[in-house]
Amino acid sequence: MHRRLRIRVGPFALLVILLATFGCARGSSVSIVAHDGASRVQVAVEIADTGAQRETGLMYRTHLDERAGMLFVFSDASELHFWMKNTVIPLDMIFADARGRIIGIVANAEPYSETPVGVKGASEYVLEVNGGFCARHGVQPGDRFEFQGFTPHARE
Repeated sequence: MHRRLRIRVGPFALLVILLATFGCARGSSVSIVAHDGASRVQVAVEIADTGAQRETGLMYRTHLDERAGMLFVFSDASELHFWMKNTVIPLDMIFADARGRIIGIVANAEPYSETPVGVKGASEYVLEVNGGFCARHGVQPGDRFEFQGFTPHARE
């Protein structure tokens, strides 16, 4: 005799399942590649591609794994400036143009600072990682991002 198992899923559980299935860029990463094609480092990324996600960023986080970060994606390249309001840990901010080429780095941005920081030139992507990351991994302007597991377009 077979019994039919019936599972009831509440609205909250359904939302969690849907977000896990469709809302997360699971396995998303950015490889940073040197100008000679050598791979420098791969970073597992959370993607901030909406205004609300970009506004919150890494605020209030007390820890970030060494090879983890947040990739801010904008719909158009422009000169961007970030601040560290409510950001507990020092960060390196890696600015890249529309082709993913790194145009500049803000190293060890000061926690809690409300002073805007950025680099000269138009960026479409900003990767935030732990302070000192770029020095530890040899990341420098001229290197480029290679995206894995997602298509980098802002959802605005």
